[in-house]
Amino acid sequence: MELLRDNELIYGRLLTVDQPHLIERYNKALAAFGFPATKLKSFDIDRTGFSPEIAAELKDDSYLDPGQVNRRFIILTPSQIELPVVHTAFSNTSQLMFEFMNANQRAIDALTIKDVIYGEIEDSVSSVDDLDDLLSINQVEFKVLSAENVLGKAAELAKLADRLRQEPDAWRDDAMLNRMVELAKVAGDIRENALVPDQVVFRHNAYWTSHFGGLYVFIDEKQTTVIGDPSTPGFRKSRPWQVAYLSLADADRVFRFLAATGRIELPRASWIETSGYLEHRAEMALRHLIRQLEPERDFNAVDKVWLQAWMNRYADLIAQEGTLPFLNAARRIIAQTGQLPLDDVAPERRFLLARAKPGHPDAWLTNRLISDFVAWDFVSRYVFNKQGFYADYEGFNARWREHVVETLKTTYLNDKAGLRARLYGLGDD
Repeated sequence: MELLRDNELIYGRLLTVDQPHLIERYNKALAAFGFPATKLKSFDIDRTGFSPEIAAELKDDSYLDPGQVNRRFIILTPSQIELPVVHTAFSNTSQLMFEFMNANQRAIDALTIKDVIYGEIEDSVSSVDDLDDLLSINQVEFKVLSAENVLGKAAELAKLADRLRQEPDAWRDDAMLNRMVELAKVAGDIRENALVPDQVVFRHNAYWTSHFGGLYVFIDEKQTTVIGDPSTPGFRKSRPWQVAYLSLADADRVFRFLAATGRIELPRASWIETSGYLEHRAEMALRHLIRQLEPERDFNAVDKVWLQAWMNRYADLIAQEGTLPFLNAARRIIAQTGQLPLDDVAPERRFLLARAKPGHPDAWLTNRLISDFVAWDFVSRYVFNKQGFYADYEGFNARWREHVVETLKTTYLNDKAGLRARLYGLGDD
């Protein structure tokens, strides 16, 4: 993973914490979670406050995610809202954190001036033992605390202020007035500073989870759909009257579900010809074939002339494998007719031709699911399914790792927004 880290392909875009007062505040949150103080003088954090360096020091990658449910968070600064989430058991953790920080921006701005905010994204279950546990999570509640108890003191001050306004003789209570003065020294003027987050409950929408080897939950108006391993405890048994169950190995049913629910764009000239999507797939397929046949190939020496000679040499194998001829035929048919009917296309190959519908709320999750069926497209895999990409990367040899890293640097890191817009029709994440 060092090569990925050196090129900011893992743990990139994180916030460096190196100011003593912020490290002290982080340590107070760690202590509240039962961990020893860090001895590091500098470390990086993501949107939730997770730090890969702290995780290494504690020898616990899940120190903010025990049991992979009821995720913990540590907020040192409002600027964390701009960061990614790099370690999570649920794909929607990032969105939930964004919604919480965005909805309570004033309170977070005021609190982090003098304190650290920490707590849990509390689900309705304490552990996930079967599918019913997962499906029972309809919403989450942010349980918010602060090390200096600024939140508690602000709430107490608000109650005393209400009493002062409502009880005619309350102003004669010297003890109460003195307490209000002491609380105001910590909480400030609560009439001007909203210190208590007032929106802490958020809906738990569609997501991928690492539980049970990885599965997807899509939520529609009248039905929830679970896509995963049929050996998952509760599969096809939990709430069968409202939940549809699809095996991740059943390409046909998964594709039909995505198409029927309007989550994908079928292959039509209106977007295929301007996006370069099929050209990208073909390029990835070709590199995959070269890797399979020549695992130690140095891609630094590969150019168009070499590629043409290679394809001529292995023409029979390319035809037998079939992916490149299929993509070339699909391009021709779409150019001639404007679309490509998929009824006669093998189910697993349909995913080569489709992308998530850009305007759909589940677009990122859908593209993640598509990447499971086209895992050799490591660019799409990296963009939408980093956990899957990192698992794949562990199995790459040194030559292929170098090539993958160099390709991602030049095609994605160089212009993330441009590539996402061109290939997938997506704006910023």
